[in-house]
Amino acid sequence: MSRADYRPSRRAFLGVTGTVMTAGLAAGCESGSPQPGQLDAPASTTPVSPTGQYQAGITLPQPAQPNLLVVVADLGESVAVGPLLADLGQAIRTLTAGTDARLLGLPPGDLTVTIGVGPRLVRMVDPSLPGAVDLPQFSREQIAPQARGGDLLIQICASDALVLPILAAALLDQAGDRIHERWRQSGRRGSNIPVDQGLTAPRNLFGFIDGIVGPHTTAQEQRDLWLAGPAPVAGGTIAVLRRMELDLPRFATLSVADQEAVFGRYRATGVPLSGGTITSDPDLGAKTPDGRYLIPADAHVRRAHSNVVGVGLMLRRSYSTDEPAPGLLFISFQNDIRTFTNTLTRMDNSDALLEFTTTTASATFLILPGFDEQHPLGATLFH
Repeated sequence: MSRADYRPSRRAFLGVTGTVMTAGLAAGCESGSPQPGQLDAPASTTPVSPTGQYQAGITLPQPAQPNLLVVVADLGESVAVGPLLADLGQAIRTLTAGTDARLLGLPPGDLTVTIGVGPRLVRMVDPSLPGAVDLPQFSREQIAPQARGGDLLIQICASDALVLPILAAALLDQAGDRIHERWRQSGRRGSNIPVDQGLTAPRNLFGFIDGIVGPHTTAQEQRDLWLAGPAPVAGGTIAVLRRMELDLPRFATLSVADQEAVFGRYRATGVPLSGGTITSDPDLGAKTPDGRYLIPADAHVRRAHSNVVGVGLMLRRSYSTDEPAPGLLFISFQNDIRTFTNTLTRMDNSDALLEFTTTTASATFLILPGFDEQHPLGATLFH
């Protein structure tokens, strides 16, 4: 069956949880067979506090947990947004603490839940706030209406995959008929590869080390990740979700050299084709003796380079999928939506990597500022 003939069932389209492949494209997941002892490795039991200045599940824990489930939903008419978010925040606190009976006795381990609100809800507060702008349409999209946009994002991550659907059921129960689910997607990341001091990155389904570039230092996070103002959104960030199908068979027919030309990095090491180390900034001006660019004009690292695009860095926390089709749930966090939209616009013009992708879902959300017992989730925006 060709890609053009592929028509997922409604159950598959909604992303009912199932087995997932280790992959990722922009910050994806390790491919290949498990390493010795990997199958027997216990799930992390180190708890991650859900409260504080920022929500968990973005920069914490580090590295990101191997399992994810996202649920995208709409709010019903006349629903009071503030009380709904406060209820979800309270449920997150009891669930991550392991004191909620709806966990059915499972230890939460390193469970995190991250909540975001869509542009429609942000515009209800103030159309000028960050997060009030919908994503535009781009090329290479085959997105059904129910898979574009949404009012509410629930991102659940954990080392124990069994926790995810149980948490989703508990939070949807907490929300009741106030929300209506649009779609959900499960995903998985593989083993992390050391890149630099305190920094790791997994491989993607195409076999390349990915997620190397991003706001990894505190200074970079303050500059490019977290919203500093206005006050109602300070401590939040902007999330972009893009679910993609990947054309693995066609990519696999390329020679290794041609695959490396698509990315602009060596497949085995992750080093830029211009040389240096894996963390070296690609030298986009470097040429061969006969005048050819070492990093081709349409290579991904060139087309998406933040300095070339003229934007900040995006933190990518993507997960691989195998249902409704093998691919990627791309997730990026940035404090300016233009970091993503300007980058993808430039990639749309001529990025060799996009020839192997088709986007089937797209949404953006304002990730709410952090919360605690005295400051309910969403209280700075929805009083």
